[in-house]
Amino acid sequence: MTDSLTSDFENDANYQCSSLDGLNRLLHVTHLLAVEIDLAKMLDTIVIEACRALRCERAILYQLDSKRNVLSAMAGTDQTIHLPLDSGVAGFVARQRLRVNLENPQLDPRWDSRHDRSTGFTTRSVLAVPLVAARDGRLLGVLEFLNNIGGPFDRDDEALSMAFSHHAAAALDRARLVDDIQRRRDLELSLNVAREVQRRFMPSKLPSIPGYEVATWWYPNEAVGGDYCDVVALQNGKAAVCVADVSGHGLGPSLLMASVRASLRTLLVTLDQPDELLHGIARAMADDFLFGPFVTMVVAMLDPIAHTLSFSNAGHAPAVHLSAETGAITPLSSTAPPLGVLDDGIFPLGPELALAPGDLVLLGTDGIIESMDYRGEQFGMSRLEQLLRKLAGAPVAELVRSIGREVELYYVGDSPPDDLTVLALRRSVKA
Repeated sequence: MTDSLTSDFENDANYQCSSLDGLNRLLHVTHLLAVEIDLAKMLDTIVIEACRALRCERAILYQLDSKRNVLSAMAGTDQTIHLPLDSGVAGFVARQRLRVNLENPQLDPRWDSRHDRSTGFTTRSVLAVPLVAARDGRLLGVLEFLNNIGGPFDRDDEALSMAFSHHAAAALDRARLVDDIQRRRDLELSLNVAREVQRRFMPSKLPSIPGYEVATWWYPNEAVGGDYCDVVALQNGKAAVCVADVSGHGLGPSLLMASVRASLRTLLVTLDQPDELLHGIARAMADDFLFGPFVTMVVAMLDPIAHTLSFSNAGHAPAVHLSAETGAITPLSSTAPPLGVLDDGIFPLGPELALAPGDLVLLGTDGIIESMDYRGEQFGMSRLEQLLRKLAGAPVAELVRSIGREVELYYVGDSPPDDLTVLALRRSVKA
């Protein structure tokens, strides 16, 4: 009887010591989680302490690679191990998000013996637990324990394994959160650069054109698009007027817009025909269009002496002419597809416009007419034309601002879905 009591006491003492050791190791990991910023070191420590706490021969932490559908060993081994999600105990744990405790894994149909055969390791018992982010419930990986030294893994081992799995998941999730924050910072930096590029290439001061008023208004979208407008006075007395919109958002479209501007400005030194200018831009930027972006663009050439406007339109809207005499609004219809769509680079001229006193030409980007209200209804050409007739007698600077304000009041959200750009050119009534 005394021997039995002594044995029970020793077993209980050993259990308490073992439990205390596991708790101390768990507390060590808890403290480290608060101070260690190196993910690899953190995971190594978690695996080492967990392996010792559970008294097993080996512990391996696998991180989920969702793009490749594999679990990749991150800590606990120097070997490169990639386990497919559709097989093995770890794959089952990841798919089902369930803990698995096997005393004789070779007898279980989920067991995959290929790793043992390739390494010479003999697995006698397995305890595997999923790593799940507390923040959003996303699966992050699997923590696997092999060969408990004292026999099969018991319920206390299962409880400890879950505790260590929560710490490992927290470390992985924190690293994921830090990466997300850094990506957002990088994106914001890229967008700030794009906004600055775009802002610098929008005209800050418009040239004076005898007998004509000209004004622009621009409101950038938060995501940064590729809107561009320009008015350039030429040596021969003519004035080039253009509005363009590069597809997409971000730094890429903004830089492409800068290239469009540079190409146009260079070509204007020797050319003054809209069709030739668009052809020249298409040729100069052919390589830039190989990767998918395109540019809608209308280029017009004003002759303020003859009071005519010639234009070529590469798939751009809105672009309209308002007759002061009749109130009729005529579109400067597209004469060719957008730049970058076709390789032939032919951009025919549209019908030449004769501008009478008070006549107005309005060019904009699609953000103006495609902005939507809470019902999902676009601002549209009809509203724009009604607004244009209503504001026809206002100074052009006031006119473009008023159009912009109306669109801003129309769309839903704090920022427009796209850049908003308006350019207005009007022949003075006294001219």
